[in-house]
Amino acid sequence: MTEESQLPQDFIQLARIALAGRPQDVQLLIHRASKKYRGALPTMADALISLLRESPSRSSPLRRQIDTPVPVDIDSRLQLLRVEASGIEQAPILSEENNSFLRQVLSEHRNFEPLLKLGLHPSKSILFTGPPGVGKTLAAKWIAHELGRPLLVLDLAAVMSSFLGRTGNNIRYVLDYAKNTECVLLLDELDAIAKRRDDASEIGELKRLVTVLLQEIDDWPSTGLLIAATNHPSLLDPAVWRRFELILDFEKPEQHQIEVLVKRLLHNQVEKIDQWSKVLSYVLSGRSYSEIERQITLIRKTSAIKNIPLDEVVPLIIEKNNALNRQQKRQLAILLASTGWVSQRQAHEITGVSRDTIRKHSSKKGTEPKPSQSKQPRSGTKAHKKINRKKIE
Repeated sequence: MTEESQLPQDFIQLARIALAGRPQDVQLLIHRASKKYRGALPTMADALISLLRESPSRSSPLRRQIDTPVPVDIDSRLQLLRVEASGIEQAPILSEENNSFLRQVLSEHRNFEPLLKLGLHPSKSILFTGPPGVGKTLAAKWIAHELGRPLLVLDLAAVMSSFLGRTGNNIRYVLDYAKNTECVLLLDELDAIAKRRDDASEIGELKRLVTVLLQEIDDWPSTGLLIAATNHPSLLDPAVWRRFELILDFEKPEQHQIEVLVKRLLHNQVEKIDQWSKVLSYVLSGRSYSEIERQITLIRKTSAIKNIPLDEVVPLIIEKNNALNRQQKRQLAILLASTGWVSQRQAHEITGVSRDTIRKHSSKKGTEPKPSQSKQPRSGTKAHKKINRKKIE
């Protein structure tokens, strides 16, 4: 069957979608047609691209946001989506690789028209994997902020219903609403609605959710951006992985990343921040971003309540994180003493390492402690430790 002979069938499909009142799906079909008929009907393909470029539906990043109410569950009347504040002053602290990929996604969405002229589309679906507290949600907020779009988050508590078939309908309501709103949609805890269909412990209703979700991801418009996140990648149905154009694995921060975070959290609040950040990055190595921020917040509160300088409270973090072996404590004591603002006696009191040992090793030049190893293992399966490269259509 030639491309010209397929034109009437595609036109009928376009008319059906348009009459159903689904403008985002109309855009998606026109975009596909512009690529499909570029070889046989180049004039028509160029005209379709021009129509997409001039489409008023992309004129405002908040279009329909006010006119169309957020969908709600029929029985509980709870909203199925949360509109999160996406204002972020600084970019999240990410690995160089993840940062590069996300900036590429931003560049693609900011340059929609040049891609469209070549029959391409921006990345429209991303999957974040990794343990809790490593910046997945923060990265989604940052992307929404950079694109000037609202961040809509699926509310699992409202979506999940005890009535047969209601949960699947709620998912469709959410995804249809997001398709027709220029936004960034975040499906947090994706494993709750996209579990493996071969899991015998799951009921048929939840298995049908996976089918609904796969269909919606396939039909996601190129003008939108769908981000999903999971702490348990091994629970996801295998078919889910193939639907996402980009898969990023978030891990716990390295020591140099912890230094940057500590400097941000204690900026202009302590003296000799460079030394403190270096010490704390060693002590807190292996912790997640959220764990580190929680401990920093705790000492700030302690400083305010007891009305004592923050520099005097910071050592409390070292005392609370004393699950170091003998070798690590010795390295920490040497690092403390080498800073110059903690005496050997104070380093001994903080770590319990003898002053003779500290004096002996501090005299050696070039002694640099290695990052401490946390007892918490890094999460994620070996099959997904590497970042999957973006598919080339």
